[in-house]
Amino acid sequence: MSPYIPILGLMAIAAGFLGVSILLSAVVGPARYNRAKYDAYECGIDPTPQPIGGGRFPVKYYITAMLFIVFDIEIVFLYPWAVTFDQLGLFALIEMVLFVGTVFIAYFYVLRRGGLDWD
Repeated sequence: MSPYIPILGLMAIAAGFLGVSILLSAVVGPARYNRAKYDAYECGIDPTPQPIGGGRFPVKYYITAMLFIVFDIEIVFLYPWAVTFDQLGLFALIEMVLFVGTVFIAYFYVLRRGGLDWD
């Protein structure tokens, strides 16, 4: 347990700093509330009016973000595998080929559906 005491101490210091920061911002910070403060941030311009009854909401940016996360996770798994490649053997090579193959199937599916095309 003794090797973990410095880590626990650092976590306690971080939690204390977090609590003190939140408390001080509530006590010392200005409390000027107005309508503009509660509006959604739209880069300084008014949001475009939505049609009555809703309408279609473009989700292209969210799909791109999810694709980035999928391929980023692939890289996160590939780095440790590449570092310890010599020690892992044939089983790890086969597993990584299956993993990369699965990711490439998803990549080609997205490519065929036009998920990477920008208008």
